Amino acid sequence: MHTQAFSADIAFILDPVSLVMILVVTIVGFLIHLYAIRYMEEEPGIARFFGSMTLFVASMLVLVLASDLFCLFIGWEGVGICSYLLIGFWYENPVNTAAARKAFYMTRIGDTAMLCGLLLLATTTGSLHIETLLATLHAGQIAPDVLTTATLFLLIGALAKSAQIPFQTWLPDAMAGPTPTSALIHAATMVTAGIYLIARLHELFTAAPLVMMLTSIIGALTLMMAACTALVQTDLKRILAWSTISQLGYMFLALGTGVWQAALFHLMTHAFFKALLFLTAGALIARLHHEQDIFRMGGLYRTMSGLTVAFLAGASALAGLPLVTSGFYSKEMILSSIWSAHFPLLPGSFPLAHILWGIALTGAFLTSLYIFRCIFIVFFNTPKTESTGSTPRLMAIPLACLSFLSLFGGVIEMPDTLAPIHLFTHFLSAPLPHADEPVWLLLAGASAPIAGVVIAWVLWGRATPVMQEIPGQATIIRVAKEGWGVDALYAFLFVQPFRFLVWLTRHDVLDYLITGIGRMVRAISSFLEHTRTRFLTLSSGRTTLLLQSGDTLLARVQNGRVRWYAAWIVAGLCAALASGVVP
Repeated sequence: MHTQAFSADIAFILDPVSLVMILVVTIVGFLIHLYAIRYMEEEPGIARFFGSMTLFVASMLVLVLASDLFCLFIGWEGVGICSYLLIGFWYENPVNTAAARKAFYMTRIGDTAMLCGLLLLATTTGSLHIETLLATLHAGQIAPDVLTTATLFLLIGALAKSAQIPFQTWLPDAMAGPTPTSALIHAATMVTAGIYLIARLHELFTAAPLVMMLTSIIGALTLMMAACTALVQTDLKRILAWSTISQLGYMFLALGTGVWQAALFHLMTHAFFKALLFLTAGALIARLHHEQDIFRMGGLYRTMSGLTVAFLAGASALAGLPLVTSGFYSKEMILSSIWSAHFPLLPGSFPLAHILWGIALTGAFLTSLYIFRCIFIVFFNTPKTESTGSTPRLMAIPLACLSFLSLFGGVIEMPDTLAPIHLFTHFLSAPLPHADEPVWLLLAGASAPIAGVVIAWVLWGRATPVMQEIPGQATIIRVAKEGWGVDALYAFLFVQPFRFLVWLTRHDVLDYLITGIGRMVRAISSFLEHTRTRFLTLSSGRTTLLLQSGDTLLARVQNGRVRWYAAWIVAGLCAALASGVVP
């Protein structure tokens, strides 16, 4: 599309960033599709399912390959509609359709903001081609306030798509869809779109320091909030969903501190271990008669040793256990870069970077705590539910591949303290801005997940665990389980007003109101008309009677007798003289 003032193209580019995303999307997507062949074989809507899944992957590929933001937006909307179709796949259940609508509506808020940002950039530069935008930026032709506003709109779009504060509650509800859908949304598509958008436009965001600082703060708050929420959940899939939100918070924190390479690296490793965890959870739940409450499981390592090993590999990578998991290397890359981050809008003495590092380290501890809480309760406690069947080979092959990637997929990028291996950043042709790090930073990042495992074992792993289910009577626990009141806030601000309008429309209240006003106006008009008619009739009758009486009186006075006329003259003269004499 080309006009005199604007140009946009359906154009694609293959560079190191898009190639990394293509490999993640296609490899993880293929393994999930392979798993789903056996998982969904008895579903009557299997053709619709695989059609939506394939379109999902295709839309994500359009998004990551686009060299023009107009083309990127097409893929962006494509993953949104596919997520709606897949979350609501079992549409006979109203809960599933409600979850699909919720995801669709909440992400549409971000899409609207993103469209506003694109329109603002288009009107400023006359193009949405990424290279043109960056060239215009480097030439200083974009005003700082315009750039800040546009990137803020784009950030809102990324936050909604990646389920960050305040848009986080749609993602746990998206667990209503089939397990392969959950794995695809959380690992390779949809939620990673927001990360990719900011990483692709990192030069644009770097030129807006206010937006960068806001991005890092939101990421830190989200990772902490989601980790605390996961710690009190009892549904296995919802625990994994909140862990996705927390890990995405790490990526936004890295993006906000300018280390987009670390965000992409963690995106890649997260895709491996989160797909593994969801697919393992799906196989486990299927063999437990679709039981998802972790406190109704237990002792599964005796009957599901293969699934136990796979889930343990994914959980270890999620927790970031040192040296043996991919999650350790990607998370360490983020932690080490945050410590030395610089925020231009703050005075040099304000330790925001150190505060964010402390939050990220605490989040790493909580991540290890809640995921190994699952491990000990689900696999090593007293058995409570009988398992049936076995895991089919077609489902086991993807789990084995993802287990390998979860454990060893991170060795392509290692800290210099361990080994000078930087294959990932060299492939991106973008080395980290902060290469050197103190040894104690590495030790702190390695100690936090180990401490989480130890405390989880003390609380839930021993033969007589100190704690079973976290009590739900406390207000803070109830609020955390319910998503920190965000759903109630959205219901008050958006849902209830629309429901009121629907009620008005359904009961035709507006028509009744308009009809009632019309009837009242007609009644008032009739009353006024009747009153006017009676008043005029009465007035004319009285006037006629008065005139008749006056006429009769004058007729009697004008009788033609001169003596009467003389008498009236004399009487009038006397009255005039009297009025003149009497003061």
